[in-house]
Amino acid sequence: MDLENQKRVKDLTEKYGAENMVVLIGGAEAESAGLAAETVTAGDPTFAGPLAGVPLGLKVYHAVEPEFKEAVDADVYDEQIGMMEMVLEVDEIVSEVKGMRDEHTKY
Repeated sequence: MDLENQKRVKDLTEKYGAENMVVLIGGAEAESAGLAAETVTAGDPTFAGPLAGVPLGLKVYHAVEPEFKEAVDADVYDEQIGMMEMVLEVDEIVSEVKGMRDEHTKY
């Protein structure tokens, strides 16, 4: 997650409260999705950005996770994300993001 997005997440969390935040990520690789999930839950593991040492504990989901897929209109999901499901390693991505969420989410 780039430094600008880290700042946005931090600012919005301060404004609205961590209990009111949900972060939706869409990284195409399990490793990058897991890193983004770790950043918004446990803090920036690279210690380079605004979330370095800041464990926000936010709820975080990837766009291909069943929880998100079930929460949105099926036609819109298919139109916007459906094709990507065929080329992404969905199980690996879900495992990475869910692991971070289960370990670090506070809300």
